[in-house]
Amino acid sequence: MRHFLIFLSLLFSGFLFAQEEVVQSVYFEFDKYSLDEKQAQAVVNFIKTTDSTRIESVEIFGYTDDIGKDAYNFKLSTNRAATIKNKLIHSGIKNKIIVTIEGKGRILIDDDIVKNLPEARSKNRRVDVVLNLKELPKIEIPGFFTSIQKKHIVGDHIYLENLLFERGSSKLTIKAKTQLDKLALELHRHKNLQFEIQGHVCCTPPYQKEAIDRETRKRNLSLNRAESVYKYLAFKKIPKIRMTFKGYGNTVPLGKGSEYDRRVELVITKI
Repeated sequence: MRHFLIFLSLLFSGFLFAQEEVVQSVYFEFDKYSLDEKQAQAVVNFIKTTDSTRIESVEIFGYTDDIGKDAYNFKLSTNRAATIKNKLIHSGIKNKIIVTIEGKGRILIDDDIVKNLPEARSKNRRVDVVLNLKELPKIEIPGFFTSIQKKHIVGDHIYLENLLFERGSSKLTIKAKTQLDKLALELHRHKNLQFEIQGHVCCTPPYQKEAIDRETRKRNLSLNRAESVYKYLAFKKIPKIRMTFKGYGNTVPLGKGSEYDRRVELVITKI
């Protein structure tokens, strides 16, 4: 009775983004190179259930046991590899990704060492289907920075240490303007960056998200702080199309002390 075995092996493992080979072995009866329907469908599913965007190439290698002459076994192993190739193509697998179809001939066994010789020989009557997979892209997590970097990703936060406000105020301090002057120069050098200006407040009760701006007497202090930075950067010739602004109230505390929550941050929205 024919039997079928699938196994997967990951080479160069240890990193999610490392290059990967995935192997399925199809086992044949003695002196045969035909497949039953169960075997055939399983080998097709092996490829079709793999992420097609990652499949770089398919290699097919045929083998035989050590019984018989070299020439005969080479032909048999080649026929086994060709059987698998034909099945894949007939099932819609693109021929161009199959880069190798090769009969390797027989696999020799030290029969005086192997304990279960019939089993060892049965495992050598096989075809290995090898999928060469492209690297998974490295997952980048947004970070927190105190200045503009040469390379950013969407979601990066730019926290400026001197971009802080007096209690209840949305007016820019001298220190804040000095830091924004430096920031504007960096933004002119990185013209593709787009960002949201996020305003924050401290020292309000938990049930009250927003604070009152003592100048306007309205409860929109974090929004006004963000708008102050927006207007100052626009004054420094940063195109308005690159910027948006929004108030976040007391919902994003830094945990460093109340004075650090009276702040404005930039968050990269497009690079």
